[in-house]
Amino acid sequence: MSSASSASYILEMKNVTKRFPGVVALQNVTLKVKPGTVHALMGENGAGKSTLMKCLFGIYSMDEGQILLDGKEVKFENSKQALENGVSMVHQELNQVRQRSVMDNIWLGRYPKKGVLIDEKKMYEDTLEIFKGLDIHIDPRRKVSTLSVSEMQMVEIAKAVSYQSKVIVMDEPTSSLTEKEVEHLFKIIGKLKQENISIIYISHKMEEILKISDEVTIMRDGQYITTKSAKELTTDEIIRLMVGRELSQRFPPKTNKPGDVILRVKDLTAETQPSFSNVSFELRKGEILGVAGLVGSKRTELLESLFGLRAIRSGTIEIHGRTINNKSPQEAIENGFALVTEERRTTGIFPDLSVRFNSIISNLRKYKTKWLFVSDSEMHNDTKWVIDSMKVKTPSQKTPIRSLSGGNQQKVIIGRWLLTKPDILLLDEPTRGIDVGAKFEIYQLINELAKEGKGIIMVSSEMPELLGVTDRILVMSNGKVAGIVDTAKTSQEEIMRLSALY
Repeated sequence: MSSASSASYILEMKNVTKRFPGVVALQNVTLKVKPGTVHALMGENGAGKSTLMKCLFGIYSMDEGQILLDGKEVKFENSKQALENGVSMVHQELNQVRQRSVMDNIWLGRYPKKGVLIDEKKMYEDTLEIFKGLDIHIDPRRKVSTLSVSEMQMVEIAKAVSYQSKVIVMDEPTSSLTEKEVEHLFKIIGKLKQENISIIYISHKMEEILKISDEVTIMRDGQYITTKSAKELTTDEIIRLMVGRELSQRFPPKTNKPGDVILRVKDLTAETQPSFSNVSFELRKGEILGVAGLVGSKRTELLESLFGLRAIRSGTIEIHGRTINNKSPQEAIENGFALVTEERRTTGIFPDLSVRFNSIISNLRKYKTKWLFVSDSEMHNDTKWVIDSMKVKTPSQKTPIRSLSGGNQQKVIIGRWLLTKPDILLLDEPTRGIDVGAKFEIYQLINELAKEGKGIIMVSSEMPELLGVTDRILVMSNGKVAGIVDTAKTSQEEIMRLSALY
């Protein structure tokens, strides 16, 4: 290898091939990253982005190919070796020890010692120093379980920096962040670039990619397509390269027509405070009601309370004019509710179990025969329906769901709930971490479900998504309803103003 090539790139992955039983996940993929740059890695779900990064990070072993770091060939056997050599990864699905402190999570496995004892003072001060450099304001002694998703992500970025990394992989880093938090993240990335740290940035958000990236590599179906300067690209061009076809519009035309009120919520207040209080709204048959708000506005808590996961102190919930009290998720399901949660890996899937199990788990009662056995043919047919109707890419029904891409996992979860035939579908960030092609399919599905008469409540941090998909938007601010606006007549500015009202 020439010295010129060594100077040009901090990281080179050449002709990487990775096979799994029955599928070639990567075929001769190349990725070349320059020092101190943001290099976006884009492609639809199943394109092989995460598999490529897992090969880099030592989670998977390559079948063929070569990795050069700083001009020297490396082959990490595990993530520990990658970290020790200056390659770190902030995963989309955060892997943290939630019952331990922030600083414990950052220094786990490499605590500073004073003799044989852990030097708590040094650990605290070292954590504060990293936080100061990144403009992060979190108490290092706080338990991780008390942090918001965005705060957990900041902790993971700080941990990556603590390894004195040369290359940091960020997988969907803004998928659960508000616009204000995204701006903060971009400032952090700017500081990392100034220190000559390279960022490999995986995201499906086109505007973000064009704003923050220096170069963009696009993959499709496990193969390398092209690398271009971000300045040369447009949203339409990226989509064309990703999906191999023109995608004429980001949102399907709206064909649903809201009818009579099916859900009436009045003065709902959570049992545990601080949380939401005095929340009132109506949901109509065939309506898509968006829920906007900054992180901390208690959008998720509202959905979880409607689904019986959180206790209610006061207020009423009426469905079809009948007052109900969902004291548990089982009661909520019986009353016609379904909930797709925000944290897919933590609360959505059974990762080690099959696509079939994950498809039918919420509907098990349906498969019992009069002899108390379960009907295998019905389970097979329902799983086939989920795979076909959701366009899930999977080798078979028996494939462990953890081996599917994040977008395909999400499709299985949505399909699972549709099998329960709900009247009201509660969607918490339903397209988080999903590529543009799969997003369009899910938007179409949401629209079709509304057209069939389902009432849909959709929490989203993506303003274009709320404006492109919903009929009305309920804006929450600090646990209160700041306003309910007609989507066709509102603007991003009005929603942001309401979000910051309280």
